[in-house]
Amino acid sequence: MKESSGHPLQEFRRVNVVGTKSLARAAAEAGVRRFIFVSTIKVNGDSTSGEPFHVDMPPAPQDAYAISKWEAEESLRSIAAESGLEVVIVRPPLVYGPGVRGNFLRLMSLVDRALPLPWPRRENCRSMIGAENLADFLVRCVDHPKAAGQSFLVKDSEDLSTRELITRLARLLGRPVRLVSVPESLIRLAARMTMKKEAAGRVLDSLVIDSDCAQQLLKWVPPATLDEGLAATVRWYRETYLPSRAKTF
Repeated sequence: MKESSGHPLQEFRRVNVVGTKSLARAAAEAGVRRFIFVSTIKVNGDSTSGEPFHVDMPPAPQDAYAISKWEAEESLRSIAAESGLEVVIVRPPLVYGPGVRGNFLRLMSLVDRALPLPWPRRENCRSMIGAENLADFLVRCVDHPKAAGQSFLVKDSEDLSTRELITRLARLLGRPVRLVSVPESLIRLAARMTMKKEAAGRVLDSLVIDSDCAQQLLKWVPPATLDEGLAATVRWYRETYLPSRAKTF
């Protein structure tokens, strides 16, 4: 998250909790009927092992950002109980698409440069959601009668390993896949030594969610496939970054 504050939880609370509460109270006073809050899957935790996250699992936020999002959710539930405001909470996993930043953009840059990437043999599994699909779901939540008071986990219709994600990005970019087999323990050790432990976990660990509640209760199906979303992302990347390969990320 590149926190610059010496007290990141305090700063995240100022924005994500206090700011959200102020906005929700103003909405209720103005007569707004429904308030949709985009939270994060990190409220459930940072990774899964075996069983995917589902909406009824107890929260297990691991860092300051996730804790502040969970506290914001709880505040919204209290405001809803007091005011009658209909609150809908949506916890997406990694969101990709045109304009993406962070680890996803860095990964595309590495794949585009065809650099050899150290990679463990163990396969993980990740849920993601394209920006188009997330926007479509949020629109569905605006006036669907069964969305009021609900929390939802949403994702694309397909999960994949980070290795498969790299392979698909390379194909779309027209680049070779260059993965060098390295023991996972060495990769994690290098990440700890370079203060990138959390970033390594987001790439190497599994994080799978169960979105059945969203799909069944709201009769929602992601309109775009994962490949369509990746293709749109790569088109944006080409238009934005490839004219100037000297740019660093």
